[in-house]
Amino acid sequence: MQKMVFRYFFVFSLYIYSNLIYGQSLPDFTPLVEKNSAAVVNISTTIKASKNPISQDFNMPDIPENSPFYDFFKKYFGDIPEGHGPSQERSSLGSGFIISKDGYVITNHHVVKNADEIIVRLNDRREFIAKLIGSDARSDIAVLKVEGTKLPFLKLGDSSRVNVGEWVLAIGSPFGFDYSVTAGIISAIGRSLPNENYVPFIQTDVAINPGNSGGPLFNLNGEVIGVNSQIYSRTGGFMGLSFAVPVNVVENVYRQLKEKGRVSRGWLGVLIQDVTRELAESFDMDHPHGALIAKVLPDGPAEKGGIEVGDIIVKFNEEKVSFSSDLPPLVGSTPVGSTVSVDIIRRSKPKKIKIEILELPTNDEVIAKNSIGKADSSSNPLNIVAKDLTEGQKKELDIYDHGILVEQIRAGPAQKSGVRRGDIILLLDNIKIKDLAHFNDLVKKLPKERSISILIQRRDGPVFLALKLDE
Repeated sequence: MQKMVFRYFFVFSLYIYSNLIYGQSLPDFTPLVEKNSAAVVNISTTIKASKNPISQDFNMPDIPENSPFYDFFKKYFGDIPEGHGPSQERSSLGSGFIISKDGYVITNHHVVKNADEIIVRLNDRREFIAKLIGSDARSDIAVLKVEGTKLPFLKLGDSSRVNVGEWVLAIGSPFGFDYSVTAGIISAIGRSLPNENYVPFIQTDVAINPGNSGGPLFNLNGEVIGVNSQIYSRTGGFMGLSFAVPVNVVENVYRQLKEKGRVSRGWLGVLIQDVTRELAESFDMDHPHGALIAKVLPDGPAEKGGIEVGDIIVKFNEEKVSFSSDLPPLVGSTPVGSTVSVDIIRRSKPKKIKIEILELPTNDEVIAKNSIGKADSSSNPLNIVAKDLTEGQKKELDIYDHGILVEQIRAGPAQKSGVRRGDIILLLDNIKIKDLAHFNDLVKKLPKERSISILIQRRDGPVFLALKLDE
């Protein structure tokens, strides 16, 4: 009996101890929410859009509901009693937060894009018509201004100090449910998303849904470390992957929009790609790292500074570049006109060069185009049927001194590496291809014991591939 009592006492004590230990490790978000929720705002926008293609001078006739023409006019001209006007309004909801006591508000660019009217509502039920100070599509950040007194505002943190695994909290208006609070942890930092090269996103597992966009992401100190911007979803709802713009990026964008109404970013003038294991072997690197230069744009900072195709950037302005996605945010945040040091690997040897950073062009240019024609061709040991480029093709592709066109490709090493029909081969083992005869001569001398790099150009740009001859 005593053994049984002791056993129950031991189990109960262990249960109490476990709850105390693990219970204390879970944060209490109540003080954080009470202190900061007042500065989080709900943002509603109105967009006036044409209801139908009919001229705005058209006057809708009054048609009785029992008329045989009622359904016809309702289908093509809108609701009959209220549809006399030529336009309709569309509204959307989002979140934001006040960043200063004089009424500057941060939200997402996509929340206020094309808005004719922006209304900011506080949780004390005050409403303001906001003025758009500026908006930046690349970072998805917009700055608004409201006129009010005794406005609450939030304190900004330092996103460079956030760590994977730390607790974070979001406040916003998902699906219009105002001032909803959700919490989670940071899942990853420095995430690069498609078409968002200049933002190293903070990834979290905080529940973010439509309407949360533009709201703050807090650390446990109540500091804003990010602005909730995107989710990854196959359904339109939360699936465990949320992305926030780091507050250090937000501060830079906010300052520039406030001062000059637009954002300028540094520009290097290159096209880059990751270094794979096979490419690392072809460049005699111990392990894959850095950003591989696939193209140097003419008259850009990189060309003027001496960067060449095939160079691998491993450090930019003394910051390590582990992946190609690390480079664009580093370049973009560099002040225009400043000179930075760039550490590269060129032909297996380290080299340091100086480059003056220019401003990123506002309009994207079409970098590469291919044109496939008929001409004499010859084959080679890589099972590629290629031909020399015509003068017209060289001019169109902006290639004047090297490159051959892949006209056909059969099963073999080149096909395994990913070379396709229509590709322009520019470099082989880091050597410029002068013409078809030069290419065939180089292929005969290629080593079989290691991977070699091959640079090809396609319609969507240049890319390095790793190629290995069959032994």
